[in-house]
Amino acid sequence: MKRRNFIQLTALGTAVPLVSLTSCVSEDTSEIKSGKSSLTFILEEKTVAELQKAMEEGKYTSRKICELYLERIKEVDEIDGGLNSVLELNPDALSIADELDKERAASKIRGPLHGIPIMVKDNIDTADKMMTTAGALALVGNIASKDAIIIKKLREAGAV
Repeated sequence: MKRRNFIQLTALGTAVPLVSLTSCVSEDTSEIKSGKSSLTFILEEKTVAELQKAMEEGKYTSRKICELYLERIKEVDEIDGGLNSVLELNPDALSIADELDKERAASKIRGPLHGIPIMVKDNIDTADKMMTTAGALALVGNIASKDAIIIKKLREAGAV
């Protein structure tokens, strides 16, 4: 396998839909000392297909799904003084979701991930207002000039 193909396949595997985001907290509520986090999350265990169906039926919009996940990230990160599970959020996520909602209303569906929020590791270039640091302090402030191939494909499929 060529190194480039390996890297692309690895990048695909790291592009994790937010739908798989779950709390790492035990189901025993007595373990949550701060009392700030609820163990239940309305979208927990929802599949991409279920979220797509809910958007088709008008139960959710991409914006609403994004808002729910952003609230959940904040909630999880406040457990016991700060988990910091997500280093950086795309400041344009809600406006991207709004644009995808407009496209859905006009019956223009980009692909199977249309309107689905995803998370990517910070070692994958995104041409958004987010840093690509790969966890290295030396790369703090590094903003990619273009999307990595995997991000381009995810955007083509409609991912937020």
